[in-house]
Amino acid sequence: MAPPAAPRWSTRRWFNTPDPLTLEALRGRVVMLHAFQMLCPGCVSHGIPQAQRVASQFADAPLTVVGLHTVFEHHDVMGPAALEVFLHEYRVRFPVAIDQEGPAGDPTPQTMRAYGMRGTPTVVLIDAAGRIRQQVFGIYDDLQLGRDLGALITEATMEGHRPSERDLRAAPTPGCDEAGCAIDPE
Repeated sequence: MAPPAAPRWSTRRWFNTPDPLTLEALRGRVVMLHAFQMLCPGCVSHGIPQAQRVASQFADAPLTVVGLHTVFEHHDVMGPAALEVFLHEYRVRFPVAIDQEGPAGDPTPQTMRAYGMRGTPTVVLIDAAGRIRQQVFGIYDDLQLGRDLGALITEATMEGHRPSERDLRAAPTPGCDEAGCAIDPE
């Protein structure tokens, strides 16, 4: 069975990129989508630093790290202004989108729901053809992530996919526990 196509992202604002990113524009590149909340302990202690290391270590590879701030709790304190300060203070340089809110009364954001995410942190690996190849909720072991990314990058290179002409690396801009924050199953 072929891997499923990655759903499009429903976002309302972007940071660290001059233009909003789309999966279509990233075709030919491997995408590491890192879903997080700035008040999620597992995201702050592990997920964000891991995504930053990947963005740095794979800077010359056909790979783009994209952050998705997907807030399903504490909505009032995790708005765009707070996220902007968070990204600056934690020196996050890769592109980050704010997930579009769910329909009225639904606390789960649209992209989070489309991907069936169980909480944060979640890493989704999307191959160069735009298909979901891996989705991990919680801590993604560094060695396993490196192996998975290496395989996808090798596959993209072997299949003749070429990196986008546009440099997508970001320009600098001015119920939780240590493993993550799960959605309340009400």
